Amino acid sequence: MYISTPSNVISRRQMLRGIGVAMGLPLLNAMTPVFGRSTTLSAARQTPRRLFGICNNLGLLPEHFFPSGSGSSYQLSPYLEYLAAHRDQFSVFSGVSHPGVDGSHSSDVSFLTAAPHPASGGFRNSISLDQFIAEQIGNQTRFPSLTLGVNPKRGQRSLSWTRSGVLIPCEENASQVYRQLFLQGTDAEVDQQIRKLRLGESIMDTVADQSKAFQRRLGGQDRDRMDQYQTAVRELEQRLNKAREWELTPKPTTTAAMPIDPDSPSAYMEKTRLMYQMAHLAFESDSTRCVTLLLDSTNSPTITVKGSAISDGYHNLSHHGKNEKKLQQLRAIDEAHMSLLNELLTNLKSTAEDGTALLENTLVMYGSNFGDANKHTTTNMPVILAGGRLRHGQHLAFDHQQNYPLPNLFVSMLQSMGLETDKFASSTGTMTGLDIV
Repeated sequence: MYISTPSNVISRRQMLRGIGVAMGLPLLNAMTPVFGRSTTLSAARQTPRRLFGICNNLGLLPEHFFPSGSGSSYQLSPYLEYLAAHRDQFSVFSGVSHPGVDGSHSSDVSFLTAAPHPASGGFRNSISLDQFIAEQIGNQTRFPSLTLGVNPKRGQRSLSWTRSGVLIPCEENASQVYRQLFLQGTDAEVDQQIRKLRLGESIMDTVADQSKAFQRRLGGQDRDRMDQYQTAVRELEQRLNKAREWELTPKPTTTAAMPIDPDSPSAYMEKTRLMYQMAHLAFESDSTRCVTLLLDSTNSPTITVKGSAISDGYHNLSHHGKNEKKLQQLRAIDEAHMSLLNELLTNLKSTAEDGTALLENTLVMYGSNFGDANKHTTTNMPVILAGGRLRHGQHLAFDHQQNYPLPNLFVSMLQSMGLETDKFASSTGTMTGLDIV
C-alpha cells in the first residue's frame, strides 16, 4: 500500500505486522463470551429480557408444520399440536424468509444474521442478532452470550457471528456449559485466569501504543479507519477489566445436577434436551441474556428416537424424494423436536421470576434456514416465536411466492427487549401484525 508522499511509504514488514494485529482483534472479540463483562456488578436489578435462538438446519416437513387459517383463529397443525398448551404464548409465521439468502446448506450461517449469498466466494458474514443484543446489554451479566451446538461441524458452523464477521465457536458439551455457569475454580485457577486477563490488557496497551505511532504516517481516510480500530481496542480493554471483576465474583448455585454428556452423536435428541436445560439454567441464574443453539442435523448420523426405528442418517432422510418410509422416519424425528420444544416452554413457563414466568421475559425463536430441505429451498422458512413482551396466539401468514422479510421480526424482537433500533440487516420495518405488550 502506498500513501501520496515518499516519506509516508509503509514497508512490507510494517504492513504485515499491521495485518497480524488486525487479524488478531476479531479473534479476541470472538472470545468475549468466554470472559464475560459487566458495566457494574452492583447495579440495581431489573427484570431481564432475553433471547434464545434455535435453528434446526434440516428444517421440518412443511406439510405437517404450517397451520391452516390465519390470525388468532388458525387451526393447529399436527406438529403445533405438541405446543397446544402454549398456544397463547407463541406466534407462528409462514411466507417469511431472509432476502437474498440462498446457498443451500450454507444458509444456516445466515439464520440470525440475514447476510445474503452465504455460499458466494466473497461472502463475509455480518453480526448475528444475539451478538447485536450482547453489545447492548451483555455488560449486565457474567457471560454476554452463550453459543451452543448439537453435533456442530467445528469451526465451520455457528449461529453467532461478531460485528466483524467472525464465527463464534459452538460449545457442544452440556457438562462444560454447566461448569462455566456454576463451578468456581480453585484459588490458584482464579489467580491464573486473572494473570491471563492482565496479560491481555498489557497486550492491548502495547497494541494501542504501536497503532498510535503507526497512525501518524497515514492519510486522512486511513486515519479514520485506525480511529475505529483503536476504539475497538479500548472497548476490548474494558471488557478484559470487567472480566477480572467477574473472576472475583462468586458464581451462582443450583440444585440441578451436572449433566452427563452422551458418548455418541447418535444421541442427538438427548443432547438437544440437555442444551435446552443448560439454556434454562443460564437464564434462571441470570448468567447471560443471550443464548443460541445450532442443531446441526446435517452433521448428524443415524439418530436415536425413542419409540421409532430410524434406519438412515438424518441428512439422507431429509432427501426423501417422497419415499414413504423416509417420510415416516422424518416425521418421527420432527415430532421428537416438537416434544422437546414443548418441554422447554413448559419449564420456562413454570419458573417464577419477579412475579412473572421466566417465559414472559424470554424470547424463544425456533426455526430453520430451510423451508424444504428436500428441495434445498431457503424461502417459506418455518418459524415459531414464543414468550417475551409480544402479543401471541396467532398465525401471521404472508405471501408464499413473494415472501415477507424475516429481519422485520428481528426488529420487533429487539424493540420488545427495550432496545432502541428500527433496522437490522435487510429489514424494512417492524413485523406487521406483531404487537409489543
